Amino acid sequence: MIAMKRPHQTLRQIFAAPIVIGVLSTVGLLAALIGDNVWDAVSWVSLAIPCVLFVFFVYRRAPN
Repeated sequence: MIAMKRPHQTLRQIFAAPIVIGVLSTVGLLAALIGDNVWDAVSWVSLAIPCVLFVFFVYRRAPN
């Protein structure tokens, strides 16, 4: 089998997704502390996105 080289990635490309997930988690945790009603919705959505991404990528890599 021939090994294919991956193109070189910059630090911005490597750390972009983890930074976005960290910011979403921080926003969700702060929104849960700030208030009620709309803030609760912001908290639920921003904390659910990293969980959904985790499940998506775990099942995407799972062998059949």
